[in-house]
Amino acid sequence: MNIAIHPPDCSESILDGLLLAGATHVAAPELVPEERVINDADILLVELGDQPIRRLREVTRIVEEIGLPVILAISLDQLALVDSTNGISDFITAPVDPLELRLRVQRLSKEEQTDDLVVFKDLELNTLNYQATLASKPIDLTFMEYELLRFLVENPIRVWSREQLLSKVWGYDYYGGARTVDVHIRRLRSKLGEERASWITTVRSVGYRFG
Repeated sequence: MNIAIHPPDCSESILDGLLLAGATHVAAPELVPEERVINDADILLVELGDQPIRRLREVTRIVEEIGLPVILAISLDQLALVDSTNGISDFITAPVDPLELRLRVQRLSKEEQTDDLVVFKDLELNTLNYQATLASKPIDLTFMEYELLRFLVENPIRVWSREQLLSKVWGYDYYGGARTVDVHIRRLRSKLGEERASWITTVRSVGYRFG
């Protein structure tokens, strides 16, 4: 978990909270979407300090342009400003309690991770890093095996013909035949294992169904 902090000389209690959370933090000298530190971060933490209006304006731009989750560290007299600002994921009041900050960072991180997961029973597909796990153990999938499995998990119950799967997963520009789908289905079943291979059902003369 990477957290960009602004300003660079933020309170010691904020640094203590990030340390407790096990987060990697990097100072963001400039509070703009173009800042590489901000673009590489999972969360942006901003201490409003004595420039609340300016920093809130810059934070709003960051949220609008790159959608980065933002936690604000504020004083009690800045609550009204935060209440009228859209896009703030969370805030914490000063003086910052390191333990509370750790809890807020971890909660927000879990929410972000959940949004990036496609889950079916004990199968998890991480859409950010293209990793797949089954019963918490990694599965070695090729890119197209992953994309096919992801499509099936996200579109269960209905039956998909081989031609539809070719179009949806491989794309309209792909000229391979329907056998390509059969080969990838066979590989997926093998990698899912005997107990879970039945998740992918063959519908005779039509195609495949998941779930």
